[in-house]
Amino acid sequence: MGSNNKGWYEVLFENFAKQYDREEFTQGTVGECDFLEKELNFDTSLKILDVGCGTGRHSIELTKRGYDITGIDLSESQLKRAKEKAALMDIQVKFLQADARNLPFFHEFDVAIMMCEGGFPLMETDEMNFEILKQVTKSLKSKSKFIFTTLNGLFPLYHSVEAFTNKESGENSTTYRSNTFDLMTFRYHSIVEFTDDAGNKKTIESNERYYVPSEITWLLKSLGFTKIEIFGAHLGAFSRNDNLTTEDFEMLVIAEK
Repeated sequence: MGSNNKGWYEVLFENFAKQYDREEFTQGTVGECDFLEKELNFDTSLKILDVGCGTGRHSIELTKRGYDITGIDLSESQLKRAKEKAALMDIQVKFLQADARNLPFFHEFDVAIMMCEGGFPLMETDEMNFEILKQVTKSLKSKSKFIFTTLNGLFPLYHSVEAFTNKESGENSTTYRSNTFDLMTFRYHSIVEFTDDAGNKKTIESNERYYVPSEITWLLKSLGFTKIEIFGAHLGAFSRNDNLTTEDFEMLVIAEK
């Protein structure tokens, strides 16, 4: 982390939008949106908040399908890329730079989505991560749905995250090394090496929080969600038929209140 005191996730996404769109885990957008549409009962009148929308993958695809989406992200360069992609397709999407720990909404949305981590487990403390869940909840109407994916704490107990994250790495892909998983905090520390959009090779120390299903359930219950279901998240092919196992790197959470 540089002397400017930015979070590692801020440094990573400063100039990484094009490279991000080439990463393996960003290729399943259409299938993921197919699943989301089913969960929304194809109701295009719903107002949807996309938290940590990144380069706008899900926001743009859902807007194309007729939904009313507001995408928020902390990263200026990710949002710039999102706006460029939307403009190329000639579609209007509301993109807003905002910090998920301090959202400017109050009971405005019917649905919130937070895909591919969406900032949630990347924060430096558990309190900050919980603040994201609180802020999303505050942004939702009293009857609403919250769908997100997050890191599955059962996975690192049985597998090497380093091997998993590097297995798909091509020549320019992001690589992870010197990994340690702390059993007391369920935090995963690693050195991330990546090439930014300007071709600069960079190295940062990352620190991500893995959650076990019972924690997620408890956090969401404490925020007033009454129905919480958790499944394995298979990229590009989310399904309620996939029970969460120790083989799943991510979990898919569907909460309703």
